[in-house]
Amino acid sequence: MYDYVIVGGGAAGCALAARLSEDASCRVLLLEAGPADTDPYIHMPVGFFKMTGGPLTWGYRTVAAAETQRRQIPFAQGRVLGGGGSINAMVYTRGQPADYDGWERDGCTGWGFRDGVLPYLRRMEDNERLCNEYHGVGGPLGVSDLISVNEVTKAFVIAGQEAGLPYNSDFNGAQQEGVGVYQVTQRHGKRCSAAVGYLRDARSRPNLTIRTDCLVSRIVIEKGRATGVEFAPRGEPGNVTIARAEREVIVTAGAIGSPKLLMLSGIGRPEDLERVGVKPVHALNGVGQNLQDHFDIDIVYELNGPYSLDKYAKKHMMLLAGLEYKLFNKGPVTSNIAEGGAFWYSDSSVPTPDLQFHFLPGAGVEAGVPPVPSGSGCTLNSYFLRPRSRGSVALHSADPADAPIIDPAYIRDPYDLKVAVEGVRQSREIMSQNALRKYIKCEHFPGGQVRSQAEYEAYAQQYGRTGYHPVGTCKMGVDDQSVVDPQLRVYGIEGLRVADSSVMPRIVSSNTNAPTLMIAEKAADLIRGLAAQPMRMSGCLAALSGRTATREAAAA
Repeated sequence: MYDYVIVGGGAAGCALAARLSEDASCRVLLLEAGPADTDPYIHMPVGFFKMTGGPLTWGYRTVAAAETQRRQIPFAQGRVLGGGGSINAMVYTRGQPADYDGWERDGCTGWGFRDGVLPYLRRMEDNERLCNEYHGVGGPLGVSDLISVNEVTKAFVIAGQEAGLPYNSDFNGAQQEGVGVYQVTQRHGKRCSAAVGYLRDARSRPNLTIRTDCLVSRIVIEKGRATGVEFAPRGEPGNVTIARAEREVIVTAGAIGSPKLLMLSGIGRPEDLERVGVKPVHALNGVGQNLQDHFDIDIVYELNGPYSLDKYAKKHMMLLAGLEYKLFNKGPVTSNIAEGGAFWYSDSSVPTPDLQFHFLPGAGVEAGVPPVPSGSGCTLNSYFLRPRSRGSVALHSADPADAPIIDPAYIRDPYDLKVAVEGVRQSREIMSQNALRKYIKCEHFPGGQVRSQAEYEAYAQQYGRTGYHPVGTCKMGVDDQSVVDPQLRVYGIEGLRVADSSVMPRIVSSNTNAPTLMIAEKAADLIRGLAAQPMRMSGCLAALSGRTATREAAAA
């Protein structure tokens, strides 16, 4: 018996478990389907290149849609403690104030940027460089500048300025637009996932139980109330245990896992549930609908020398890089690979940036993106930040171990394709500037054959992929497609909340890990009946003082 049972040990689940267990009188259980975050590649930042297609994901693929040439696109979702934050590229961006203000205008009361969101973004942050009205220090999430920035990444930042973008040293400050080097979720040269940042101290609390390798099969619902969950250890589907929740069950399994679990529990469209043999318990038509993701398109260049991270694929170079990291905590191992970035406009009529770019001083990092013949390349990818297309997640069967049907509806709306193509055009323009010319031998992918509008569109359809940012499938709101209310309570079921990226009514204009943690931070206060407290500059000074004292004690 527990007070709170949290299903899903990803970013949101780890943060919630840590916050709720701060009250020593509350018994908290955190259940994660994957293993603990013990793989060493998780904690070495450059290990990202091994993560998105490896064993710490669910191995999902999308449906074969006409808009993407009937491809089943790999759709990586973390299956490990820390979730996506344990396998992602650690890019720390938070979206635009207009994103959250739009949520509030649509009925999500209390989720406006200034008062409803920003206090939590600041509370969770421990920024090594910034402390102002947009940033905090002393929080559980380490945010830092990259220790070592590749020389080609630096050339990319200059090239962006040559192409007309202003330099931006803080994409999460007063202005998002511009080009620069990303801040990352790292601390002291290591990945700072939610499992590290939030659970490092919390896991020793006697009132917090963390169980990994446990697959939850359904939420137990009795007389309209969630009273617990059924789960079984991995590989033992017959060994079912019920964990009871006296106060609440909180689902934090992500934009794919959360709607899947609700549907397995009989919550969703009755006709869809009956089709796969699940008995409907509560009709809620929005479950699994409203899926949004960023549709990412890469272009790859071959370099004329060994400038990029690709040179460390050779064993002797890999050994040297490893020694530099171990001895001096710097060098290529500290790279998140997606080092540089930019936010810009698809055209002059757009009020805020609607394109995002990631520069990688390496080639062939992502699945399906070809390496260059010489073994030395770089990659620039782009995506439309606010897609109009809406997809879905549905059950394939009533078996909890069966993968769901994932249809992201990429570029199904013609406007999405139009803007996506503009992102590729702008990528090429940046890559053609003088600052990069001395490094580049040729454009390897797509190459000179893509010039016309039709050719650009065909390229996007053939090679576009997930941006790893699925959201929206348990939408927060007040309309008939909403799954949770602005308090994140599931409509029609007592004692049940969803608190992860699936509750976003619309995708934010950035990467989604930081906004997901913000949702969990806010959820913790909603559950505890607390109000957000604005963080004043004196709080920054106190936190900085405390952090300095902690470092000095550690050094001593």
